[in-house]
Amino acid sequence: MLLCQGKYQEKPPLPFTPGSEISGIVREVGEGSKLEVGQKVLATPGLPEGGLSEFVVAPEESVYVVPDSMSASEAAGMFITYQTAYYALFYRSQLQKEEVLLVHAGAGGVGSAAIQLGKAKGAKVIATAGGPEKVKVCEDLGADVVVDYNKDDFVSVVKDVTNGEGANVIFDPVGADVFDRSKKCIAFDGRLLVIGFAGGRIPEVAVNHALVKNYSIVGVHWGLFAKRNPQEVRRIHDHLMDLYHKGDFRPLIYNEYPLEDVPNALEVLGERKSYGKLIAIP
Repeated sequence: MLLCQGKYQEKPPLPFTPGSEISGIVREVGEGSKLEVGQKVLATPGLPEGGLSEFVVAPEESVYVVPDSMSASEAAGMFITYQTAYYALFYRSQLQKEEVLLVHAGAGGVGSAAIQLGKAKGAKVIATAGGPEKVKVCEDLGADVVVDYNKDDFVSVVKDVTNGEGANVIFDPVGADVFDRSKKCIAFDGRLLVIGFAGGRIPEVAVNHALVKNYSIVGVHWGLFAKRNPQEVRRIHDHLMDLYHKGDFRPLIYNEYPLEDVPNALEVLGERKSYGKLIAIP
């Protein structure tokens, strides 16, 4: 949406086709390719020729094989969100079994991934969401405790659930006031993961507070990590496929839309009516 509005930090030259994640069947391969015609894959085509199209050409390094048991919609909706959540939880914060993980915006794309991957690790997961429908989504994903931020204070709930100790890891894709208040319920030696700023305001930090409470503020820039460590991205993908095969997660799909209905789907997304991922079907 921000790309189409010209408000994103990257501004591809016009005209361009949006869409950064796809899945499909390989129809043709280049000479010497390791891929085979007929394989089910997901891919991250680069702009200006993005994924909202019936046929897409993608560089082989951006193509990943997925199992036949995974639906096309699940494959199209999982790569960036689950890679980001995996990198944040297991590379940047080193989440451990039985630690307490607080996931903000748990019904969103990266939030829903973080809930499921946290549970797969054996963490106790507290999630926040807005409204009863999204609270139910988080519960269905496996969250142990879900806070409706429209009516309850997550700081108080976290302190109650942890007997005053706080959350060991906080997964924050929101920023703004959510980040500010998260500092009030983080545990000693806790890790506060900066995923993004969906709340609009980029918060500022009084570092003396981090010193006194002995917690870390940890940046998560998966895109740069992926560019610098492509083989690690493939290793993460392989592990995620193992977890999927074991039933430890299922990508959260809100709805599927025909390609011609993408503008309406974007309106739904922009009005924050959805949860998980929205999928376009050519």
